[in-house]
Amino acid sequence: MCNVSLESGQFVAVCTKAVVLPRLEKPTLDVCDVTSYRPISNLSFLSKLVERVVVSRFLSHIECNNLLSSNQSAFRRYHSTETAVLVVHNDLVRAADTGHKGKKS
Repeated sequence: MCNVSLESGQFVAVCTKAVVLPRLEKPTLDVCDVTSYRPISNLSFLSKLVERVVVSRFLSHIECNNLLSSNQSAFRRYHSTETAVLVVHNDLVRAADTGHKGKKS
């Protein structure tokens, strides 16, 4: 089903519908106040399955074809905000070690 959906560019209409339920954000909020709730969308199992397949294939495609910058940390396996911070820190330490002072304003 995933392959047919991807090849045709179409998805079963029934799977595109979500059941939206209001959920109280915090138990301490007023249950009578509408702003105390947030909408929760429950999607079908099939739509979640197809979404995971598409994400997996897309990420594989961009990784295999080197379509992301080497500085891109989001949405990459084995990269995180810690990785990004470490890269910046390393660049600053190297610049300080080589005596690079940067531009003056």
